This record gives sequence, C-alpha cells and structure tokens, in this order.
Amino acid sequence: MRRTSTWLAALSVGLASLFVAPSAHAADSVDRGPSLYVPDANPAAYDQALELARAGQFLDAAGVLAMVNTPQAVWFGDQSPAQVERLIREVVRDADKEDAIPVLALYNIPGRDCSNYSAGGAADTAEYKEWIDAVARGIGGRDALVTLEPDALALLPSDCGQDDAQGTKTAARYAEVNYAVDKLEPLAGTRVYLDTGHSGWHTVNSIVPRLIKGGVARASGFYTNASNYNTDDANSWYGKLISSCLAYVDGGGDVAECPHQWWPRADAQAWLDTHVKTPPSRMKHFVTDSSRNGQGPWTPPAGKYTDAQDWCNPPNRGLGARPTLRTGDPLQDARLWIKTPGESDGLCLRGTAGPEDPERGTVDPDAGDWFPEQALELVRFASPPILR
Repeated sequence: MRRTSTWLAALSVGLASLFVAPSAHAADSVDRGPSLYVPDANPAAYDQALELARAGQFLDAAGVLAMVNTPQAVWFGDQSPAQVERLIREVVRDADKEDAIPVLALYNIPGRDCSNYSAGGAADTAEYKEWIDAVARGIGGRDALVTLEPDALALLPSDCGQDDAQGTKTAARYAEVNYAVDKLEPLAGTRVYLDTGHSGWHTVNSIVPRLIKGGVARASGFYTNASNYNTDDANSWYGKLISSCLAYVDGGGDVAECPHQWWPRADAQAWLDTHVKTPPSRMKHFVTDSSRNGQGPWTPPAGKYTDAQDWCNPPNRGLGARPTLRTGDPLQDARLWIKTPGESDGLCLRGTAGPEDPERGTVDPDAGDWFPEQALELVRFASPPILR
C-alpha cells in the first residue's frame, strides 16, 4: 500500500539539489522520539509536482513533495465495515513495519457536518457501531493515535438547526461517541482523542460539558484545531485551559467558574495556579492540528461578505510546524497534521449565489478533492518553511 516511487524518480533529477527538507522520519530521529507515519499521498499531489517540474518551477514542485511526505492523518469514513477493517489493517501494519505510529481520523458519525459540505456518515447508530467494531478489528493490538470524529462534539445535531426538539439526535450522538471510546481506547496500542472544535469557536465552559458527556474520562484526551488555522500558541493555551477545567470539574468544581480563552491570560493563569493542583500526569492530555496554521487564521475584508466562511479554503494560508510527539508541554501529547494539506474544504460561496468562490474567482473543488491553488499557497506561505 506504500506510495509508488516512480513519481519521485521522475522528478529526482530536477529536484535533487532543491528537495533539501529532511524526511519526516529523519526529523523524528533527530528529535529522538517515536516517529509518526507518512501515508500514501493523494495521487493528484504527484501530478501537480510533475506539472510544476515540467514548467521549470522546481522549488514549488519540491515543496509539494515535501508537504505530502510529512506525517499526516489517514482519514476513514463512508467505507463499508469490511472495507474499513481491511484498509486500517493495511495502514497499521505498514506503520508497524516502519516503527511509526499512524494517526487515524475517523469521520463516519451519523449526520456529520450538519449534512453540509462533508455530509455523509453512517445511516444510524446501529450501522455506526458496526463500523466502529470493524475499525477496532483492523487496529487490533498495533499502535494507533485516533482523532475521533471531527466536529462530532463541537457541532452537535442540536447546533445544526435540525428538528431535534426532544434531543434524541443529540443523545444518540453522545451515545455513538461513547461507544467508540469504549471500543477503541482499551485496545493495547490505541489512544483516542475527542473533538473540541477550535479556540475561536466554543468557550472552555461550553466545550467541557460536551467532552464529559462524550466520555473523555475514559479516553486519552482531546484534540483541537482540526482542519482549522489557529496558531500553535492559541491551540496550546486552549488545550491547557480545557484540561485544567476538566480536572477542576472532576474534583467537584463548577464548570462555569473555569477561565476561558478570552480571559486576560495573566488572570486565567493566576486562577489555574490557585484552583488546579492536579499534576499533569493525572490530567487529560491533548493534541493539536498545525497542518495549515503557519499564517494563522484569515481575516476577511470587512463588510465584503454576508458569510465570509473564514474556515473554508481561505487564501494565502501556510503549512504550520511539523508534526511531532515531543512538544515540550506535559499536557500536549503531539502536534499533528490532522487535515490533509492541499485538499479542499469544499465549495466556498461566502454568502453569494456562486458557483465561484468570490475570494478566488474560481469554483473550488469538492471537499476532500485536491486543490492545486491552495496546495501551492500552503507551500509558499509555510512557516516554518517546508524546504530548508
């Protein structure tokens, strides 16, 4: 299942002197920590690199190759139970052979994404449980880091404007997430992290009750900024506040008293110093997504759009810091590339009739399809640079 080397061979002559970024695994070995898994790239990425090289844009071509040869998550959703079991087994076996840890992004919750750009998922709870059972069989006893169901807790059915007056769909969502935690976390080498959205969305006081209802007490922890653009500093601070609030509530405190991310930082830190005495080893840990946050979030032009969709294929964003399992933060287990950089967020209309994305003047690719224009922006605006 490993990537084909012919594409790289075809480019090697023109790029040998430019493709100087160390490989992902080499970077991990310098870091003296466990390595993260580099999955097969979207074939369209190699097509783009070849086209760039043929056009004499060797530096850009090398950047695209460096991007797709950096550790990043493997996404699973919509496959049948038999398919997902087979595919996951192949990934964890490949990773095991390389002494690497794969990141598995599971994205098949019923009613995912409020049936918007990334609509889909299992038909109902029973089908979802069958799918999760297959995921568990595929992982087996091998190592895996699971980012469970992006948006599943930050974007509940009750947030979607759907008919959920009795709360049955939201209750089912919590039951589904809990089932996945209880099925996957006990596996010998698996760590499960739950969704929190990102620091520009829910306050700490809003997301912590959702994490608790989702079963975070039985999971390894949570993740933040999946597929988003907030800075590493904002993500780490948000994670620390959430972890601290979880510890405070676990000790009998009121979630409403916890400081949130918009408190003055000095005031929030003083509160934590006074109220949270739990050692980091006993607190819930977190991981963050730095795949596209090199330039931070996009600020849309004031008054230009009725709905700017600042999360949807924003222009001139850059790759962020490389994935690592050695963050230097006792609460942060990893910095990851959860989102596959270079793949589209969907058809972004920004409140217009479309079909063009008015910020780009073109029709964006469907969610998950390769977006050459955005891929090139991510490479060119990467911070730190992808080539060094």
